[in-house]
Amino acid sequence: MQGIAAAAVLLCCASAHAAVDAAALERVVDSAIQPVMQAHGVPGMAVAVTAGGKQYAFHYGVAARASGRKVDADTLFEIGSVSKTFTATLAAYAQARGKLSLADPAAKYLPALAGSSVGATSLLDLGTYAAGGLPLQFPATVTDTGTMVDYFRNWRPGHAAGTHRQYSNPSIGLFGYLAARSMGQPFDVLMEQTLFPALGLRSTYITVPKARMADYAYGYARDGKPVRVTPGVLDAEAYGVKTTSADMMRFVMANIDSTGQDETMRRALATTRTGYFKVGDMVQGLAWEMYDWPAPRDSVLAGSSPQVVFEANPVTRLEPPQAARSGMLVNKTGSTNGFGAYVAYVPSQRIGIVMLANKNYPVAERVKAAFQVLKYLDGQAAGDGKP
Repeated sequence: MQGIAAAAVLLCCASAHAAVDAAALERVVDSAIQPVMQAHGVPGMAVAVTAGGKQYAFHYGVAARASGRKVDADTLFEIGSVSKTFTATLAAYAQARGKLSLADPAAKYLPALAGSSVGATSLLDLGTYAAGGLPLQFPATVTDTGTMVDYFRNWRPGHAAGTHRQYSNPSIGLFGYLAARSMGQPFDVLMEQTLFPALGLRSTYITVPKARMADYAYGYARDGKPVRVTPGVLDAEAYGVKTTSADMMRFVMANIDSTGQDETMRRALATTRTGYFKVGDMVQGLAWEMYDWPAPRDSVLAGSSPQVVFEANPVTRLEPPQAARSGMLVNKTGSTNGFGAYVAYVPSQRIGIVMLANKNYPVAERVKAAFQVLKYLDGQAAGDGKP
């Protein structure tokens, strides 16, 4: 498989760093990505990199085995839980517009939850997985809005809200659902008609339109069968976004440098990268997970380990919350049954990487590959990197 570097695209703002040698970067990206694809049988990947004020695209393999269609700039991938970063941005945007406060209790926007533990939980605790132990997934009995409300009303926390982090689709899913209610429109409508256009994303969807279905990659399960995401309650809010690597990089660039956004969006993006508590070396934002840069790779691996993802972990609350800082590694992983995504960037260095694959391969391998590229880019930004 051969990586192909697209022509560099200048950003709106000049960079203080020297431009990266495109051929050398291609060699670095190839050496990071191709062994992972071969080791884990990944059919196709789209990788976007930003450095030196430019963006670079690399495409590998196929979007669908049956047709042999190659991955290209138009290929749409499921990004799984990376979708949560968009959900967080919508909620922060709602707050910036005065539609909600993160300190508000959930029941303010869904009165049916009044008198329940979830109803008394703040939007912030829902958005940071700190509601007290909501599970990773809904039980099979939750099949619609009615059974969802019943589940939340009857759920009992294992910990006091705000004291433990337990990664949870229902938690951040409800967060997004309530944010949409505060704005008076369905979540998917707000995403596709308000948030995505405001960010300049023209190939990002909750529901892939018929005209783009040919670009929608097939994911591949462990048994090799082609799959796409299964619908579920609060799926759009927790893991429902489909996008291209180029659009995902546009979102990264809006976070690295938001000067091209209006004031409301700038405040929203900064809110998502505000630190609310720590688990080990990881600082929890709204969906984004952050580390002081330069971050030890082992710290990032620990922060995305099964112990952090699947267990309740006590938190160290940051009082006051830590304002968004440029000298942080900001990252998020995401998976569905057939897809695996990873996004990481360092605003202070103006470097970042987007990795979208049509197979759910190990998270640790994503982090290691991304670090290989980011460390090279960081050396280039400092003026002392070597291919």
